[in-house]
Amino acid sequence: MNIQFNTTHKLHLCKIPVLAIVLSLLLMSLVSKKASAQDRTITLTEAVKLGIDNSKVLKLSQSKIDEAVSQYNQVKDRVLPTGSVSLAYNRAEIPYNTLNFGPSNIALPKNANAYLGIASLNETIFAGGKLKYAQESTRLLTSISRLDADKDKDQITYDIINEYYNLYKVLQSKKVVNQNLETIDAQIHQSQRFFEQGLVTKNDVLRFQLQRANVELSGIDLESNRKIINYNLNILLGLPETTQLNIAQINEANRELGLLSNYIDTAISNRQELKQLDLRNKYAETNIKTINANTTPTVSASAGGYYVDVSGNPLPRSGNFITPVTVGLTAAWNFGALWTNKNKIAEAKIQRDQVAINKGITLDNVKNEVNQNYQNYMTALNKIKLLQTSIEQANENNNILASKYKSNIASATDRADAETLLYQAQINLELAKADAGLAYYTLLKSTGKLNK
Repeated sequence: MNIQFNTTHKLHLCKIPVLAIVLSLLLMSLVSKKASAQDRTITLTEAVKLGIDNSKVLKLSQSKIDEAVSQYNQVKDRVLPTGSVSLAYNRAEIPYNTLNFGPSNIALPKNANAYLGIASLNETIFAGGKLKYAQESTRLLTSISRLDADKDKDQITYDIINEYYNLYKVLQSKKVVNQNLETIDAQIHQSQRFFEQGLVTKNDVLRFQLQRANVELSGIDLESNRKIINYNLNILLGLPETTQLNIAQINEANRELGLLSNYIDTAISNRQELKQLDLRNKYAETNIKTINANTTPTVSASAGGYYVDVSGNPLPRSGNFITPVTVGLTAAWNFGALWTNKNKIAEAKIQRDQVAINKGITLDNVKNEVNQNYQNYMTALNKIKLLQTSIEQANENNNILASKYKSNIASATDRADAETLLYQAQINLELAKADAGLAYYTLLKSTGKLNK
């Protein structure tokens, strides 16, 4: 039997699975790209937590704290005794080994070996409190590092809040733009019908089309800003750079405002800068005590053991080695510090006074900052009330002119102006709400209570 294969059909059959594989790969690529640019709706609380957990700045701050703790532990180790042990071998070759002293001679060996082993232990008993002051100084510096980390955390939190509200403002503005585009499209459609009926001129239609173009331009600018802010926020939060962030409606503009004096008192109690200056003042006081300690005597104790072997064999053999043991007590006093130390103390006191002056300056700045943020928040709340009234007025004016325009009483220009006023009032209200929310967190940050 003669069996023949149709190679043409075979080639077509081979192409089918290859084509299927190519299509599958393309679909997988599209799905992958879509997944890489995921939409994510995020709350402010979630954003702050993500930012704090992923912040490289805060990780660096923690590293600085760990370094300060390590330095503190090193100073604590200085109160422990110090000890050392050593073993040395020496060999001496003596080519000329005879000493002539008149009638008698002293003959030395041609060579000699020696092993010297030393073990010692030293302990400072009294040093005028230097070790205690050193521990106190490093402990204070560790506390200052922790407050630096708290400041960094507050700043990171505020940066996230700021970008979050900026994104909210852009997204809300885009919503208003889209709503107005829908309204203008309806007006263009209506004006074109009126034009066909001879009720309005071609110029009236063009005015609405021009208004739409201007609104579209605003939308393009807003989209560009949204992309920039969205990217910055992704970086702050540690999210993939292609993540498209969405924000739910924020209703945080109606927080009750307390007395200014209460906010200032809170800032004085909680601001990290003021706490740091208090610690630096204590550090300066400790530094003065450390310098004063230079004028006091020091007392230390020591113990030592020696192994001296003059044989070539390092292993001890009777009659070849000695093992003296020493115990000592040393008292020392650098009394020259009595007259060389006074200028060092004077400098340390000047540094302490500078810290006190700096605290006064910082305190004034904190009060001014809290007052300014308090007034800004109050202004933002007042703007919201005023803009809510203006929207009601703009909406009523828009309805009246819409009715007049339909009745061919008002011109297209008046109709377009009324729409523009309402559009602007809506945008201003949304921006004012966001500004009020951000102003509140700015006030909270100035009181040192942003993360408390």
